Amino acid sequence: MKLKGQQLIIFGLPRFDSKIESTNYTIAKMLARDNQVFYVEHPFTIKDYMRLRNEPENEKRKGYHDVFDDKVIDTDNPNFKVIIPPVLLSINFLPEGFLFRSLLKINELLIRAKLQRIIRKFNIKDFIFINSFNFHYPGLMDGLHPKLTAYHCVDPIIVPFDARHGQVSENQLLRKSDIVFCTARQLYNQSKKLNANTYFIPNAADVTHSQKALDPTLPVVSVLKDIKKPIIGYFGNIERRMDYVMLEEVIKMNTDKSFVFVGPMDKSYIPDWFFNAPNVHFTGSVPYSEMPAVIKGFNVALLPFKRDEVSSTIFPLKLFEYLGAGKPLVSINFNDDLKEFTNDEVAFCSNAAAFSDAINEALKTDNEEKRQARIQVAADNTWEKRVTQISELLAAELAKK
Repeated sequence: MKLKGQQLIIFGLPRFDSKIESTNYTIAKMLARDNQVFYVEHPFTIKDYMRLRNEPENEKRKGYHDVFDDKVIDTDNPNFKVIIPPVLLSINFLPEGFLFRSLLKINELLIRAKLQRIIRKFNIKDFIFINSFNFHYPGLMDGLHPKLTAYHCVDPIIVPFDARHGQVSENQLLRKSDIVFCTARQLYNQSKKLNANTYFIPNAADVTHSQKALDPTLPVVSVLKDIKKPIIGYFGNIERRMDYVMLEEVIKMNTDKSFVFVGPMDKSYIPDWFFNAPNVHFTGSVPYSEMPAVIKGFNVALLPFKRDEVSSTIFPLKLFEYLGAGKPLVSINFNDDLKEFTNDEVAFCSNAAAFSDAINEALKTDNEEKRQARIQVAADNTWEKRVTQISELLAAELAKK
């Protein structure tokens, strides 16, 4: 039985106006179809506030940071509202220990004080509290008295800023939550050691969005217009997860093809060679709303993440977005979980030669039958199906209370 007519407070790591589509915010919006959901975004610290004080991000939040008010941001769905937390002390630079944990309790107290005002204003009772990977504030739920608590683990904690205190905080969350959801089997195996009531629910895709690429009247995005075909493309963040060593080999093997990377770049990770290669193109960021027009311009899509301990826990959203657009997909075999959900419709490769062969095979053999098979894989892995799973598990857990 699905969760229906309940009140939920979801404390998420992504901010509501993030340029990148996130698992956390997507699931929160979809749970609001049948329930009243209050999405609490990641707080600004004093350092964030000063850095962004003249930026559009801060303008949108003016008048909402006050710890003593109970205002919320309305959305297109009257059942889905966004809460802007108060500005908090900047404490992450401190070493793990008594001082850090004491100041963290003050920060949590400030957020909780605001939430308590909103709880009173909207008459929120017997609610479900979901910490959606905002492991930085493990004690926030204490004192709010939710009827049910859940933790949603969507990634490993690897970024140095997060890792400084994150593992200690996440372990606290795992132990105290009534139920835990993980997006990768390795995360599930790790989390289950601390909480037996843990479930593996992988990421999915907004297939209705990516399938816009199938519309014959949709023009290809302008940044791809003048690039020579065939285009072997990637849409997403261009950063540490990419296997630049294998990519360099593949690119040198295929000088007759254009390798296009669409998205924000972290240049500290990208080797200089890539910026000088004649068949490599970086377009810069393109809004997620234009993702179908980007993917439509690809002849073959790529998932070039390196295989390591971190990537084995990554279940990328773009996997099913590419497939939902019917595109051939060639991937490094970085996470064995993915094969279970793709019905042999994706080429998973362990070396550059296999990767190059798979690209050329896809270009030669792509046809309507294969496109439909990929679209079906995506249709079997939609957010609707994943959120239904989460909803049913929450409802079952709530019934035990």
